[in-house]
Amino acid sequence: MAKTEVILTHNVVGLGGESDQVKVAAGYARNYLFPQGLAIPLTAANKRRLEVLRQRRAEREAHEFNTMSELAKGLSKMVLTLTAKTGEDGKMFGSITPGAIADELKHQFDVVLDKKKIHLDHPLKTLGEHEIELRLHSEVVTTLKVRVNSDKPQPQVIEAPTTREARTRDAKSREGETAGTETRKARPIRKPRVEKKEKTA
Repeated sequence: MAKTEVILTHNVVGLGGESDQVKVAAGYARNYLFPQGLAIPLTAANKRRLEVLRQRRAEREAHEFNTMSELAKGLSKMVLTLTAKTGEDGKMFGSITPGAIADELKHQFDVVLDKKKIHLDHPLKTLGEHEIELRLHSEVVTTLKVRVNSDKPQPQVIEAPTTREARTRDAKSREGETAGTETRKARPIRKPRVEKKEKTA
C-alpha cells in the first residue's frame, strides 16, 4: 500500500498533533485527512507553515491543561452515587465499569468524560465507597469518590448491649430497689394516741 507524508494541521487521535509530520496511507490522506482539513501534503511551501502550526498546538495544549486542571479540582470534591442490583445477602450482580461511571457523571453532574480517562484495575464488584483514579491529562491526575448502593434496602442490625453495659444497668437497678427499701424502713413508727382521763370532783 502506497504511503505518503503529510503535515497534520489538527490533533488527530492515533496520529499526532499540529505540526507533526507523519506517514499515512495515500488513500487515507486523499479521502479523509485532506478533505477534512486535518492535514496538508508535505511540500516545501507547506513547511513554511510549521511555525504557525506549532504555535497553535502550544496554545491548544495550554488550554487543555488549564481546563483539565479546573475539572480535576471539581471532581475531587464530588461523590458519585450509583445503584447496583444485589441479592438478599447484599452481594452485587455484575459490576460497575468505567463506561457506567462516565454515563453517571454525565447524568448527575453534566460532566462529559471519556471512559478511557477513568482508570480501574478491575470493575467494582462491592458495595460501599471507592476511590477512582482519573487520568484527565498527561500531567493531570485526580481521584473521584464513588459510592455504590444496593437497590434493596439493607436491614438494620441492632447491636446487643455489651456485658459491661448490662452489668452497669443491673447494678443501677439493684441500687434503686435497695434505696426504696431503706426509705421504707426509715419511716418512723407512729405511737398510739393516749386519751387523758378527766379528773372527777
